[in-house]
Amino acid sequence: MTDRTELLEAALDSLPDGVALLGAEGLVVFWSQAAEAITGHACAELLARPIPEALEPLLRNDVCPSELDRDSEPPPGRGAIVHLRHKLGHDVPAIARITALQDGLGNRIGKLVVFHPAESLDALPHGETGESSSVAASQADMEDRLAAEFEDFSRGGPPFGVLWITIDQAHELRKTHGAGACEAMFEKVQRTLAHGLRPAEELGRWGEDEFLVVSHERTPEMLAAHAQMLAGLARTADFRWWGDRVSLTVSIGAAQADQGDTLAQLLLRAQSAMISSIHAGGNHISSVPGE
Repeated sequence: MTDRTELLEAALDSLPDGVALLGAEGLVVFWSQAAEAITGHACAELLARPIPEALEPLLRNDVCPSELDRDSEPPPGRGAIVHLRHKLGHDVPAIARITALQDGLGNRIGKLVVFHPAESLDALPHGETGESSSVAASQADMEDRLAAEFEDFSRGGPPFGVLWITIDQAHELRKTHGAGACEAMFEKVQRTLAHGLRPAEELGRWGEDEFLVVSHERTPEMLAAHAQMLAGLARTADFRWWGDRVSLTVSIGAAQADQGDTLAQLLLRAQSAMISSIHAGGNHISSVPGE
């Protein structure tokens, strides 16, 4: 009779994503067939060993930080862009995420790492739209604005940066009060943030739970300071639902464009910084320097 371990390994091997299981000591206890195909590193050479240096970006802090509180969970569906080195030596861009594994008593017993190739680093990353046609329309409008502004910057135009903003309470509010309450909250925050924009800036929905600000602050430091101001403004949003006041905070990722960037690289840096802000506990501003 097939035992549970064989069934589990067969199930994980059937997934198109690479899957790695690490024990409490950080040693590999499972490496899926897809992980072998993506990286060229065979299961037999990794079992009972630490992740090799070529694959260490899978354990990067913004994939899932080691400082997460034991009772906390990373936001669902999040991932970070990483660059792995294939066994043959070439670069493999991938999107990875980590989940901490716990036993029935809440003790950490290992990590689950899931990753897949980034099909194209030229594709613009953005948040999920769900079934919202209005969010999808906002994304399309923002993509047009981003493309025009970035082309202008690439030709020697004014400095260009982005702020990727998510509301820390969105996931919990949607779960406890429903989609209607969450949309009302986003409308309130969007109106509040709009009061803090510079004349040439634009704010738009970039996902079901996210906003994007197109900015022309002159330096990364000025962009981060502007993000701090917007975060403070968001905390003043007086959002009430059925008489209950909900305190709101935002997590922001700031990224300033460098010459030689692609627009996708700029957005990936902003997204990575935003994820770092979430992992820092929310109500936080992070920035990722250019390459």
